[in-house]
Amino acid sequence: RDSKMSAPIKSLALLGCMKTRLYLCRNIGSRSLFTTPKVLYPAHDAEFAAAKDRLGTLKDDPGNQTKLQMYALFKQASVGKCNTKKPGMMDFVGKAKWDAWNGLGEMSQDDAQLEYINIVEDLVKNDSSNQDAGATEGGESGGTAEEGKFTTLLTTKEDGLFTITLNRPEKKNAISFAMYEEIGNALEEAAKDPSVVVAAVTGAGDYYCSGNDLTNFMNVDPSNMAKMAEDGGDILKKFVGAFIDFPKPLVGVINGPSVGVSCTVLGLFDLVYAADNATFNTPFSALGQSPEGCSSYTFPKIMGTTKANEMLLFNRKLTAQEACERGLVTEVFPESSFQNEAWDRVRGFAKLPKDVLLMCGSTTG
Repeated sequence: RDSKMSAPIKSLALLGCMKTRLYLCRNIGSRSLFTTPKVLYPAHDAEFAAAKDRLGTLKDDPGNQTKLQMYALFKQASVGKCNTKKPGMMDFVGKAKWDAWNGLGEMSQDDAQLEYINIVEDLVKNDSSNQDAGATEGGESGGTAEEGKFTTLLTTKEDGLFTITLNRPEKKNAISFAMYEEIGNALEEAAKDPSVVVAAVTGAGDYYCSGNDLTNFMNVDPSNMAKMAEDGGDILKKFVGAFIDFPKPLVGVINGPSVGVSCTVLGLFDLVYAADNATFNTPFSALGQSPEGCSSYTFPKIMGTTKANEMLLFNRKLTAQEACERGLVTEVFPESSFQNEAWDRVRGFAKLPKDVLLMCGSTTG
């Protein structure tokens, strides 16, 4: 039949085909055009939807870092590459979310779905074991917890050892304003108690501390920003001052990831023991923040300027072994034996002569 078509009619037919193809190219979404069509993988989207539902069944809060990662992956899977304007510098939560999403760059929507699904599966798998561990995970120090004194901490005192356990495992021990105040109060109590020789800080559950609780910065009234900044500065100053002024040996027993201010104040401890699964992360520039906890002074003295810059300016996350090599951590223990080995050491320190420790500490601190 083509052979019987006149030249003008053939030209019109060809033009029509070209217009149709152009229309399709302009109107088919980029995901369908450049990746395998979604309809060929219905189970993929079904698993993604199921993962969203399973996320709501978790009893443990995944923690700030994981929640930001989940938010970013969800947006990437649903929308694609970040396409919104960067929030203002005072919108801490909005900026953290934007940075997390924007950081995924050109990751495909399908890859984002798969990573989201895998993370949810891991969270669900670990949820029951974390619940079983609960607030007893950091309790190998011995002693009986003093109930009712604090709402965000557990404290114990036995044979000269005062233990402070960050006790918000469902929030990965994220530091709320209340916890800031209570940590300072607990250190002050240990400092004044004549029976206390050594103090130690650890975390309940699988995290040491996930840094600031982002809810501290939510629902901020823009008209009250100056007062909020001033009040926040006072809280942080008192918190850091409690570590600086603590007169007795202070030991960090780092049972899991340490993020933000919980990591930076480790430079003010006398000893830091870490499990080999612990990590140390100070993502300040990624969040539009500046280093705190005296780390701009202590970290360069501990590990040298360039290594400190790698952490404080460029957000390098350290493994426990790397932190030990840089001098931030004293010794690393296997996760399986960490609670027994580390606490045995700390209990041994509490048997040393208190006056000698105070005198030696005043010359080396």
